[in-house]
Amino acid sequence: MLAEIESGITRWPVELEKEYLAAGYWENRSLGEQIFAVADNFPQRIALVDPDHGINLTFAQLTQRADATAARLLQLGFQPGDRAIIALPNTASFIVLLLGMLRAGILPVLALPSHRHFELKTLASSSGARAYISADVVRGFDHRELGEKLSQEVPNLEMVIIDGDPNPGQLNLKELLAAPHPNEVEPLRQRFDALDPPADQPALFLLSGGTTGVPKLIVRTHNDYVYNAKASLKINQFTHQDVFLAVMPISHNFPLACPGVLGALLSGAKTVITASPNPQKVFPIIKKYGVTHTALVPAVAQSWIDYQQQEHTGDLTSLKTLQVGGSRMPDSLAIKVNSLLGAQLQQVFGMAEGLINMTRLDDSEVVINTTQGRPISPADEVRVVNEHFEDVAPGEEGEILTRGPYTPRGYFANPEANEKSFHDGWYASGDVIHRRPDGNIVVHGRNKDIINRGGEKISAEEIESFIYYIDGVSRAAVVAMSHPVLHEDVCLVVELSGRTTLTVSETTEHLDAFGVARFKHPAKIIVVDHIPMTKIDKIDKKALRDFVAAQVD
Repeated sequence: MLAEIESGITRWPVELEKEYLAAGYWENRSLGEQIFAVADNFPQRIALVDPDHGINLTFAQLTQRADATAARLLQLGFQPGDRAIIALPNTASFIVLLLGMLRAGILPVLALPSHRHFELKTLASSSGARAYISADVVRGFDHRELGEKLSQEVPNLEMVIIDGDPNPGQLNLKELLAAPHPNEVEPLRQRFDALDPPADQPALFLLSGGTTGVPKLIVRTHNDYVYNAKASLKINQFTHQDVFLAVMPISHNFPLACPGVLGALLSGAKTVITASPNPQKVFPIIKKYGVTHTALVPAVAQSWIDYQQQEHTGDLTSLKTLQVGGSRMPDSLAIKVNSLLGAQLQQVFGMAEGLINMTRLDDSEVVINTTQGRPISPADEVRVVNEHFEDVAPGEEGEILTRGPYTPRGYFANPEANEKSFHDGWYASGDVIHRRPDGNIVVHGRNKDIINRGGEKISAEEIESFIYYIDGVSRAAVVAMSHPVLHEDVCLVVELSGRTTLTVSETTEHLDAFGVARFKHPAKIIVVDHIPMTKIDKIDKKALRDFVAAQVD
């Protein structure tokens, strides 16, 4: 199995691996080994709280359950290098299972509960996964039936493991995650310490964050993923005294390891995990457990700001730092974080494929509110290029290319995708940015979000950032619409609150006041009740483009 995995991985050049090791970016210690070493220092400290299910685990209890889980997985026939799809919601079960798989050398493929048959069948086939692991029912959807169908259609998918009430023939995850007998604790620890996987081997698979097609498999090794979390910890100034709240899906790199749940475990800190970011539910949790840090996407941050503005809860006094990433946060929203939520905003621009940029907590308000930060590692390399992969002049917009000690060199077993996205080790994410003289990055959207109006290139996110200043606009999205002469023109789709209409003339007057060039102004405005969102709470631009095309045609 390990040889099979190796054949699908694009490695860093040997000289770079030596350089990263010599510089201390890579430590040659596995993720599991490092978490267990921290747990040994704080055995009776609470590591994990799952208030949705009434679960509190100390570091000792968490690591003991992880070793017991590893042993039971091997008893089922798993071998080091085998893969299993995890499509669990945010629960303590997710974390125990993840650590157990790390200890056994079984590779998690981190999917989402919102993924369905099309995505999961392809992921199961492309990863060679032997198991599909999910909750029984999530938001009314029965994953047991989906698991049965997948296991019938994908020959390598031998097992369906259910957290809850499994169907006949399916395995019960709760039984695999149960605490070991006291007499088993020390033998299990010795066994899995001895079986610790090499740090240059894969630790887990993340999924690419595209909004279209089937996500690609991203191989993250122990070396690079430990560094991902630890470098994030340093910039985030997170310590063992802090409390991290995981409310966004922890299958994603941002809440998992930037610094996220894994960063908290590597710090000896407490993690509180819940499945819903709804402020009415989450704010009392923040108050009860003294949460100091959390990570959100802009849409959820906006819902928290709106709720706090209306309710004045007093629940957020412990909250020190609010990370916002996943897409660019409108400047008009960024300036509200500190005044309304009482937390320091940290903007994060990153990708599951590697590069992470963060504003620093001691940056000026202008930098924090209007940029998406700068690379977290001195070894991160960044270029800004045009469509011919030529470097643009300093300060000009272009597509970002990156490589470094936690940016893999290719997707797993996907030569076609690698040819499109990786160029001589440089990863091309498709994000359009410009880099300021101080090194901070300003994100203008994706290259697919660029509107070509008669040869003039317009960044959708640039226009959106201005539209959010209009009173009554609660959500805005700019997309291209067809034009008989110009090829494309600008269409604005908005959700409104406290008003029912927004006219082109009002928008033109508003953008004129900001000095925005007229060729960038929306030619058409469509008011909707709900703008479509992706599974990870980002605006679904593909769905919007299709919607606008139907409206215009």
